[in-house]
Amino acid sequence: MIKTKCILHPIEYNDGTRISVMSKHILNDGETHRRIRASSYDFWFPVLAPPPMLARDYNEKDLPWEKFRERYLWYLATKEPQSKVKELAKNGLTAVVTFLCIEESPEHCHRRLLAETCKKYQPNLYLEIK
Repeated sequence: MIKTKCILHPIEYNDGTRISVMSKHILNDGETHRRIRASSYDFWFPVLAPPPMLARDYNEKDLPWEKFRERYLWYLATKEPQSKVKELAKNGLTAVVTFLCIEESPEHCHRRLLAETCKKYQPNLYLEIK
């Protein structure tokens, strides 16, 4: 099973292996700097985060969600991220893997796109998107 959730939400016993798919763990909201604790995740795979230029373009609101989605999915199909996606999709058939990102909702978050991409490689994979 592949699950997704916000990295700031409490750790639950049924999260399985918790994987941060964020590019960085220092957050700057304009007023404060917060560091995500290493205890919040088991592994960190920044290769599965949107490339910095893509994230910047989207976060500055210049890039519509559909364009972001298209470019991020293209990125996931490149060699390095694709290899990791296939590996995690296969792992999700026999274990629980939870993708973590900072966004509260999965609606416009790359973690949902990543989970859906895993299912393309393993159609029998169960997804729980939060």
